[in-house]
Order: sequence, then C-alpha cells, then structure tokens
Amino acid sequence: MFERNGMMMNQGRIVKVSGPLVVAENMRNCNMLDVVHVSKMNLIGEILEIHEDKASIQVYEETSGLGPGEPVVSTHAPLSVELGPGLIENIFDGIQRPLETMRAISGDNITRGIKVQALSREKEWDFVPVVKPGDRVQAGDIIGTVQENEVFEHRIMVPYGIEGTIESIEKGRFTIDTPVAKVKNKNGDIVDLTMMQKWPVRKERPYKEKLSPNEPLITGQRIIDTLFPIASGGVAAIPGPFGSGKTVVQHQLAKWAAADIVVYIGCGERGNEMTDVLMEFPELKDPKTGHPLMKRTVLIANTSDMPVAAREASIYTGITIAEYFRDMGYTVALMADSTSRWAEALREMSGRLEEMPGEEGYPAYLSSRLAQFYERAGKVKTLGSDDRTGAISAIGAVSPPGGDLSEPVTQATLRIVKVFWGLDYNLSYKRHFPAINWLQSYSLYVDKLADWYRDNVSRDWNRYRNEMMRILQEEAGLQEIVQLVGIDSLSATDRVTLEAARSIREDYLQQNAFNEEDTYTTLEKQFRMLKIILQFFEKSQEAVRKGVDINSLFTIPVREKISRMKYISPTEGEKPFDEIEDELSKQIESLIGG
Repeated sequence: MFERNGMMMNQGRIVKVSGPLVVAENMRNCNMLDVVHVSKMNLIGEILEIHEDKASIQVYEETSGLGPGEPVVSTHAPLSVELGPGLIENIFDGIQRPLETMRAISGDNITRGIKVQALSREKEWDFVPVVKPGDRVQAGDIIGTVQENEVFEHRIMVPYGIEGTIESIEKGRFTIDTPVAKVKNKNGDIVDLTMMQKWPVRKERPYKEKLSPNEPLITGQRIIDTLFPIASGGVAAIPGPFGSGKTVVQHQLAKWAAADIVVYIGCGERGNEMTDVLMEFPELKDPKTGHPLMKRTVLIANTSDMPVAAREASIYTGITIAEYFRDMGYTVALMADSTSRWAEALREMSGRLEEMPGEEGYPAYLSSRLAQFYERAGKVKTLGSDDRTGAISAIGAVSPPGGDLSEPVTQATLRIVKVFWGLDYNLSYKRHFPAINWLQSYSLYVDKLADWYRDNVSRDWNRYRNEMMRILQEEAGLQEIVQLVGIDSLSATDRVTLEAARSIREDYLQQNAFNEEDTYTTLEKQFRMLKIILQFFEKSQEAVRKGVDINSLFTIPVREKISRMKYISPTEGEKPFDEIEDELSKQIESLIGG
C-alpha cells in the first residue's frame, strides 16, 4: 500500500483532455509552472492551474489520441532553456528543440514525444580562459571565451548564485557539459563550472541596473531613423493589417539593425513566411562582417500549424536567449512576429481553462503578460565585476484583424511601447514601402535622442526633421482642399509645399528593400538627401516670391537627379551630393535671373 501510495504521489493520471489542455489528478505534490511528461508518449506539458489534487496542464505537442487514465509525471522543474555555445546559427521550435536535429531523427514531420537536447553534447568547443587560479569571481563574470564562428565570440559567464575563488581552470576542447573550471565558494565547497547554464524562461535574468536608452538603434530605413527612431534598448510595435508589409519590415530590421545579435521569433507565423526567413538568412551577406547573416542569428520557428501552446512559450524562450547574450555585453535585436498570434494562443488556453473572458474573449491578464514580455527589453548594466552594458531592443509585430487598431492586443501593446510604426494598407496598395503612415506613427524617443543626432550626425538634423514633418502635415491639410476645389485654387507657395511633400514621400520615405543601394541608407547619406530636398523647398519658395513660374520650377533638370539620390552608392562619397546641391542652386538662380 505504501509503495502504491508512493507511486501515486509521483505519478498523476489524466481525467480530461480538451485539445492542448489536459487535466490530471493526484498532482498534489506539484507546483505551478512545473514541466510534466504526459502519457506513455512523454509529451511535454506545463502546469497552469492546481485545484486541490487536480492540475490543468497545457501540452506543447499534439494531444489527439490521449485518453483518461494515462500517466502524468512531474519533473518538479520549470520550463527552462539551455544557454551555451551552439545557440548561434541554430533554429529551434517554441520550447527550444532544435528543428534540424529533430528532422534528422524523424523526417519532415515531427513525431510526438521526441526527446532532443537543445544543445549538442557531442560537439567540442575551443575554450580559452581569461581568468587564472586564485582569482575571485562572482555571478556574471566572464571566465573564458569560445569562438563560436568567424563572427561571434561566445563569452562563458559564472552562473547566477555562484561566487568564490577559481581553484582550477583548463584551456582546450570540451563539450558543453564538461567542467572547465572549479570554484571554491564561501562555504568551502568546490563547484564545477561548465560552458552551459540553464534558466527558467518565465523568469527575468538579473542585472545590476537598468539604464536610460540614449543612443538610437540605427536601422538604415529612412522613415524609421529620421522620423520615428527607436533607441538601442527600446521597444517598438509594428501594427498593420494583413498584406501591409509587417514581415518585410521585420526582415529589414533583422538584416540591417545595428545589433550584435539577432533573435527572430516566428510566433504562429505562416509557414511560407517562416520559410522565407529560413531560406534567406543563411544566404544574406551581413553588411558588417561580409559573412552570412545567420552567423549572428538565432531563429525560433513556431508556425501556425504547430501546437498552439508552444506558441505561447516561444516568446519567453526567445527573450530568455536574448537576455543571455545581453548579459555578455552585446546589443540584441529581438523580433517577435507576431504577438497577436501569441495572444490568440493565450485566448485559446484561457477559454479551455474556463476563465472569465475579457474584451473580445482575450483573458483579463493580456495587458500584464504583454507588459511582462516587453519590460524584459532595455539597456542594462550587467552582473559581473567589470563594467559591461548590454541592450535588448524588442520589436513586436501586431496583426489586428481587419487593420482595426482599437482591438485589445494593439491597444495593450501601445500602452507599453514607446515607438509606434503604424502600417497603412492604402500605402502598401500604392506600392509605397515601407508602408509606415507618417501621420499616425510616433516615437517617444525623439527628444531623448536629439542630442545624439546633433553630436554624431549634424547640428541641423533635428531642425530638418521637424521641417520635414511640418511639410508632410501641411500636405495632408492641402490635399483635402485639392479634393474639394482642385489644385488650381491653391497659391503658388502652397503648390511648392505639395511638390516638396511629394518629393519627401517618393524620393526619401519610399525605400526599395530589394535594391542593393536603396535597401540600407547610412545616417550621413540620409542627412544629405534630406538637406537637398529641403533646399529645393526653400529655394523654390524664394523663387516663387520673386515671380518665377512654378511649372518651370518643377521641371528643372536637377529634379531627375534628386529623385535618383537614393541609388547613389556610399563608395562614391560626398561628391555626387555636392554636385546636386551646386546644380540646384545654379538652375533656380538662373530662373530667378531670367
């Protein structure tokens, strides 16, 4: 009897199966968020609720064919990720199972209950120590490095909660679970350090201090860098209807943002879009290093046909991996595409748990869960005795049904993030990409980053930016008049404003992601382009006041060169822009003189 009861204490039994939700009894000795193995197939699940001895479990794999009476065994540990060499260039599913390894075992369709370690235990890495025996170390200190590939240096850190003196440390080739160092802690115990550590995904990794973001994350996308910048360590949202180009913007940011590491989470993403990422990234040349972009990328692929519960976990898996790289002192760009589908997974699980629904059926805790996720981004002073800083910039795509920005996920996101890049279907329909609506979007970092732009680009940057925004807003008002009474009713100066706004829209804000010269624009080039367009506006205004015919103004030969500025290669330097400025001045002056 005792043995049977002992077994019953450790093993539960399924009493109900409702899609990804399984209810098991005899689970009294378990805790919330424990990982459990469900049925004889050992499906991975996580405890969401406990009522008396019954536990509600979300299962991260397909549950068809499960029935009452099957066993449930708790691991008595939360869902954790493995952190160490081997993360970079890897493609994981939502609970950090490597897809390539699973494919090698089970073929293209992943079989249920498959057990795969996230990081290879066979592969050996060259470990180079940076501390010596006798050195005092604490949590976060770097004890050695591993050159993971041609681009990325993996820094091996002392895990959280360990402090003491290095007893021994070895140089050489090791697997990630082989001890590379021994630390004597304050109690006199010897602790083995390996190159791998584990961390629960739902728990934020600690740091010394959160810093105020004061540098922009340069993206090379003109409308973002100029009008609506994001700080390094900032948070941004890209809401927009289907087909407005959210995923393309995310891909552009992943390719070009000035970050050391990219973590891309395809959360409930369409399979074909995720395939684009998986096919593109290994082929793409990284502009910084000349090597494939994949050499500094971690991909988490959880497509819309994968079990819904794993979609919910994928966001946390991604942000925990990003925090690990941040703790090394790197800048990380995290793409979450899309948080709407993550929220749908929350809604489905909440419905099956029979919780009281909130707005549009989403759970009442939607806002707090989104906040928990985005608050894990930021610029921080990391743990460790040296003065390292790291940053995570989180950019989440939101897919509101029908493009309705008043729906709960978009609204909850906008309450948290500081940058809103609102995509507009009408712009994408007109083939204007990126389809970011300049009248709806905003960035709350503009004032904070103004000093950086003034010191690092030009003291005129902020003045030009404000002037550009003013022209675009003025154009919106003038367009309404044009629609009512026609363009001939406008004064000559107003028509110049319209023409300048058109030039800003078509020659500056519109950017071709598939053109080698136009896909990325340096800040210096952005400034020169902006300066020339605004010079055209100011000189045209002056010419009109002196009686110059506007039609002759709009057809001056240099206009063609202005519209093609975006295709000037950075290798050509400043000279082409100087020539355009010179031609612009001469041609307008000749009109005034004539």
